[in-house]
Amino acid sequence: MARKERSEDRPVKSSPRKRGSSVPSNRIRLDSRLRRNDERSQKSAKRQSSIRNIAEVDWEDLAGHFGGAYSKFLVHPDTTGAQHVDYRISCYQPRAYVELHAHKIQEQIYHVLEGEGLMQIGAKRQVVRRHDVIYITPGVKHAIYNTGITDLVFIVVTTPPRDE
Repeated sequence: MARKERSEDRPVKSSPRKRGSSVPSNRIRLDSRLRRNDERSQKSAKRQSSIRNIAEVDWEDLAGHFGGAYSKFLVHPDTTGAQHVDYRISCYQPRAYVELHAHKIQEQIYHVLEGEGLMQIGAKRQVVRRHDVIYITPGVKHAIYNTGITDLVFIVVTTPPRDE
């Protein structure tokens, strides 16, 4: 994927790692680790306080996300050893989306930073845009779609970080 020129206040997209691409042996894809319950506790990073710049974190191409829907795991058990929170930034290109899904025990908060799209909660779809905050309770089916003409950028906070 070619890097696009953009203003400094927008996230810069590095080439996301695609399923089936070669990944250095010392790096394990986050989406693979998220799917393997038996290895989760062994693969978590050491829990430590940290300061990192968002540019230091790779964009991830996760299962169930389509059309240019990428996320950066900023605070997560696999990146910082966090035990109670998953904090990520997501950037969806126009027409990108995450499939309709629900979480067993996780609560989620979406905070839209840029762009606009549609948030589906149950059977209802509603336009979301900059400064909208969406709260999703456990067990509720939801999806987000970038129906706008620019990138849809949002923060997702999930607790607990694992849906076990």
